[in-house]
Amino acid sequence: MKIKGSSFAAMIVAATFAMATSVASAAAEPGHQITILYDAFGTDAKMTKDWGFSALVEIAGKRILFDTGNNAEIFEANIKAKNIDLTNLDFVVLSHRHSDHMAGLSYVLSVNPTVKIYAPKEGFGIYGSSLPSGFYRKNDSLPPEMRYYGGAPPEIMKFGSAWANAHFELIDQTTEIAPGITLISLISDAPGTRELKELSLAVNTTDGIVLVVGCSHPGIERIVEGAAAINPKIHVVSGGFHLVIAPDDVIAKVVTALKDRFKVEKIAPGHCTGEPTFAALKSAFGDKYLYAGLGTSIPLGPKAGPDVRRGEDPMLEDLATYRKLAAREDPFGIMRSRNRSGSKP
Repeated sequence: MKIKGSSFAAMIVAATFAMATSVASAAAEPGHQITILYDAFGTDAKMTKDWGFSALVEIAGKRILFDTGNNAEIFEANIKAKNIDLTNLDFVVLSHRHSDHMAGLSYVLSVNPTVKIYAPKEGFGIYGSSLPSGFYRKNDSLPPEMRYYGGAPPEIMKFGSAWANAHFELIDQTTEIAPGITLISLISDAPGTRELKELSLAVNTTDGIVLVVGCSHPGIERIVEGAAAINPKIHVVSGGFHLVIAPDDVIAKVVTALKDRFKVEKIAPGHCTGEPTFAALKSAFGDKYLYAGLGTSIPLGPKAGPDVRRGEDPMLEDLATYRKLAAREDPFGIMRSRNRSGSKP
């Protein structure tokens, strides 16, 4: 079939216009943002403030629910106040096992029962787990009726979760779960939360890493260091930095590391970061400090980049996890702080 010059030129113009319109639409597409759904500070009168954390992360073509707050009813009300649709989530990330980050999961599952949920893998964990049966000592001299499983345990012992029908995928090391999207897995070595596993979300965008943290029990500096192993350019860090009772010298050290060592471009702290740390970060970052109160939406870069380098942290031995089961946690170090000062709990 022959095409006359004028007709061919018209087709080229039409195709070029269509392509330009398509590109413009993609560039203008809304939804590249972090929306804070649960926290104890904010200005949105339609939402209920409470201690805990949850955020909807819309980036790289994904809708990711990061943590689910401290109370299922409050979480549900906040979700409805923001008109958030939980039925089309790509996945959920539960950063760690503390209740102020996971209590709203029951509501999520009531509206989206098949959603994939990423959570830390632990020897005995609330999200479900398994251990080799060799973890416990055996005594062959006992009669079968006094022995676990009659003396013939399964090779792998599986333990249930608090949400029996939920679709959990348990993470025990830093893992890229989708192109450009990595869960950084670290373990706390701080008194009160020693051996606590925590996941942080790192998205490699054209502007650099967008990092969302839950409580930063392993240390915000260690988490940012893990993100920098993926891409040394850290665009935004958002979430709880676990400095709510930290003294001024510790806060100053962390602020300096974030600004000068890691050269974080923008900071959007919330949850357990702490009021003195809010002030210190605001002073240090100026207009690069992004307010992240309840109901706030923080704009992000357009898409995930193609190149991802992973930094991995050693796995926690299953037996060490098991031995921690009965240990009492002091997540903010309050008891420890009081003991140092000589005051009674």
